[in-house]
Amino acid sequence: MQDMTKIGTVSNLKIDGNMSLRYLKAGNGDPLILLHTIRTQLDYFYSVIPELAKNFTVYAIDLPGHGYSSIDTKANYDEPYFRSAVIAFIEKLNLNNVTLVGESIGAVLALTVASQLPERIKKVISSNTYDYDQRYGDGVRRGNFLANFVIGQFAIPYVGAMVAAMENLLFLGVIMKGGLKNKRWMPGKLLAEFDRVGRRTGYRHVERSTFAGWRTWGEARSLYSNVKVPIKLVYGQNDWSTDAERKRTASDLGGVAICTIPNTGHFAFIDNPQKLTDTVLTD
Repeated sequence: MQDMTKIGTVSNLKIDGNMSLRYLKAGNGDPLILLHTIRTQLDYFYSVIPELAKNFTVYAIDLPGHGYSSIDTKANYDEPYFRSAVIAFIEKLNLNNVTLVGESIGAVLALTVASQLPERIKKVISSNTYDYDQRYGDGVRRGNFLANFVIGQFAIPYVGAMVAAMENLLFLGVIMKGGLKNKRWMPGKLLAEFDRVGRRTGYRHVERSTFAGWRTWGEARSLYSNVKVPIKLVYGQNDWSTDAERKRTASDLGGVAICTIPNTGHFAFIDNPQKLTDTVLTD
């Protein structure tokens, strides 16, 4: 298990009666919020937080239901639900001049949150924006054969719950390997932590509900035109998205430039952490 307390202070913030968010705080300076990918948690950013904390006060959040944030089995874990939680986090801590950095679904949230809090957000770095699903779990299913088969089964009533419950460390590793290009495997301690969290009571509801909300991640593009702060749109060369999907997102954002990182997959902050750190720190 990674000891996140070695790189920052880990706390919980009560959002409302049904939700609390675990988060890590490290460093000094203007706030920078890290928003993780689908099926991960704040530990995802373990290797980049120390460097970023030299320049910012870093807040890494466990999105609702993920990591050790609270789980509400009655909630629909779609984009609006996650977005409202991140907005509440920023408002409750009264953060201003915020740099939002997100990957995958976190990249979508960075953009949609910025569209609704223009007075508090300074800049957005959106990496491997997950806004292109044409079916249940489409992006993840592009990773490899096992990902396509297993995630596809998740969508089937009753069967999906049983398949999700059968997930183990090996299967999770193979599925997540589909989001890497540069590295041979997800780091062992990190993968073990993802597996451990996946065994929390109610987590399978969160996982399947997040995938079930697939339409909302594409619908979120309707908010992109409202983002008025500077945007850095980043894609790993080997991200799951197609060139056409990337250009569509760039167009929806007003024709921003696309920064492509060679030899890097969807899980870019794991696959190429130094390059992603440099990208965040470079104007």
